[in-house]
Amino acid sequence: MNDLAISPWLQALILGVVEGLTEFLPISSTGHLILIGSLIGFHGEKAKLFDVAIQTGAMFAVIWYYRERLLRAFRGSIGASFFGMVCEESERALSWRLLLNVLTAFMPAVVLGLLFGSAIKRYLFNPIPVALAFVVGGFIILWAEARAASDQHPIRIENIDRISGLDALKLGLMQCFALIPGTSRSGATIIGGMFLGLSRKAATEFSFFLAIPTLIGAGLYDIYKYRALLSWDDLPMFAIGLTTAFFSALVVVHWLIQFVAKHSFVAFAWYRIVFGALVLIT
Repeated sequence: MNDLAISPWLQALILGVVEGLTEFLPISSTGHLILIGSLIGFHGEKAKLFDVAIQTGAMFAVIWYYRERLLRAFRGSIGASFFGMVCEESERALSWRLLLNVLTAFMPAVVLGLLFGSAIKRYLFNPIPVALAFVVGGFIILWAEARAASDQHPIRIENIDRISGLDALKLGLMQCFALIPGTSRSGATIIGGMFLGLSRKAATEFSFFLAIPTLIGAGLYDIYKYRALLSWDDLPMFAIGLTTAFFSALVVVHWLIQFVAKHSFVAFAWYRIVFGALVLIT
């Protein structure tokens, strides 16, 4: 691929939109950022840091979209007396379960990310491994959808309030596959959840909530680890990327919740296969 000569601010704008549009779809935001960045000449160590940092903008879109539910969960989990309100025992139990399940699912990626993150960025953050992951992931989605359409694998969890601690741990292990760029964090948790018996809606919503600690943790860790690469001159570029990622992700989150209620992910599977194949060919 030949680099396109465009300004850093325009690069940040393009990549911010790409991040927001792809973060919560099963098509790999990191894979798209690597491929688009390669095309527009945005690569190197600072580019890798930028790709991780702007995911925080997409995460804030989830917090804003689910702000009322997150506030109820937070209030219910720490106790009603602190806030001077009455909270039913069942509501507190569900709030605790959601927060503990998200924390449980978050931990496997923390451990494996700390152990293998540097090696993964060194060897796999390149167009060819990403394109291969696109194609393989597409076929896995087709397999999951065919499995879900059969009567032999009924849905056992219709909403996230019914997810157990063991289910959460399994979903966290599924998310670890997303350490491979091109796999898709949301795709790994959503499709993994379908394999575990979650409905598309339950798997998608849990993937949204799991994104909050995952993306915050990854962004803060990388910014701290590679802080020597940054300067105040980079602030406008990062601000543009975060802002555009927030607004484009907000649109996708709202749309995706409506989409999964009536449609499968087959279209995304074929998109991954075709897009990955085109990258390999070129």
